Amino acid sequence: MNTANVPAISRRRLLSRGVAAAGLGAAANLLPSALKTSLGEEEHPRPKFKYSICNETFEGWPFEKACKFAARCGYAGVEIAPFTISNFVTDVPAERRRQLRRQAEEAGLKIVGLHWLLAKTTGFHLTSPEAEVRRNTTKYLVELARFCSDLGGNRLIFGSPQQRNLAPGMTKEQGMKYAAEALRPAMPELEKMDVTLALEPLAPAETNFLATAAEAVELIELVDSPRCRLILDCKAMSSEPTPVPELIRKHRRLLVHFHANDPNRRGPGFGKLDFVPIMRALQEIDYRDWVSVEVFDYTPGPERLAKESIDYLRECAAKAS
Repeated sequence: MNTANVPAISRRRLLSRGVAAAGLGAAANLLPSALKTSLGEEEHPRPKFKYSICNETFEGWPFEKACKFAARCGYAGVEIAPFTISNFVTDVPAERRRQLRRQAEEAGLKIVGLHWLLAKTTGFHLTSPEAEVRRNTTKYLVELARFCSDLGGNRLIFGSPQQRNLAPGMTKEQGMKYAAEALRPAMPELEKMDVTLALEPLAPAETNFLATAAEAVELIELVDSPRCRLILDCKAMSSEPTPVPELIRKHRRLLVHFHANDPNRRGPGFGKLDFVPIMRALQEIDYRDWVSVEVFDYTPGPERLAKESIDYLRECAAKAS
C-alpha cells in the first residue's frame, strides 16, 4: 500500500490497526522509516561518544605502554601534553614524531591533539604587552599545530593559565585585544594544517583571564575564524554560577572538545559531580566529538583513574539516554 498520500490522521489509524492486528506494542516495526519519521515516532539516535585520555595521567610511563593500557580500558584516543615529550616541540625530530604516531596507532588509538600548550616553555605569553613576545607566541602556536598534525591530531587545547594571565594593572579589554592580536595571524596556518585552536575557560583560582565560558566566547568572536573554537572543562565550569549542563547547551555552537573531570581534580566519578545530567546535555546537543578524561591529582594511580573514569562515563551516558 502506498502511504505517501495518506492524511496524517488516517496514517495514525493505520498504525494503530496494524499494531492491534500484529499484537505488538511498538509501531516502529510495522512501517518504513520514512513513514515512521512523518509520524514523529522515530527518535533521533543518541550520539556515541568517543573517549580519550590525557597522557600525563600515566606520569613516568613510556608512551607506548600508556597507549596500550588506555586502549585496553576502552579509550579510542589519547591527548598529549607536549611537555611530556619535550619542553619545546621544535626540539622533537621527525623520526620521534613518526614513532609517537605509530605507537598510538598500533595500540588502536588516535592522537586527538595537544593541551597544556605552553607549559614549561619560556618566552611565550598570550596577553603580553610586548609585541615581540606576542609575535613569538603566534609563531610557536603554528609550530604546535605542525607537531599536532604530524602526530595525526587536529586540535590544540589552549589552557596554559600562567602564559595567559593579565599583568598587574592590565584591563580585561586590553588583554582581549592583545590575545586576539596573537591568535589571528596563526589562523591561516592552522587552516592549512586542518588544526583547530580551542580556547579553554579555567576557574578564577587558576587564572584571571578567560575565567568563564562567556569570556572565552568573547575572544573567539574577536579572533573571528572557524579555526578558533571552544573547549569546556567540567572542573572549570563547576566554578561558574550557571550549572554545567546549561553551559553546555548555551555554548553548543562553538563547542569542539570536552574535558571530563571532577572539581576535586581527579577523574569523573572520583568526586561528587554527577555526570548523568552532563552526558544528557551532550546527547541533547548532538555532541559527537571527543570526551577526554583530564585529571590533576594522580593519587589513586593511573590504572584506577583510567579504568574507573571511562567506566563511570559510559554508565552515566547509558543512564542519560
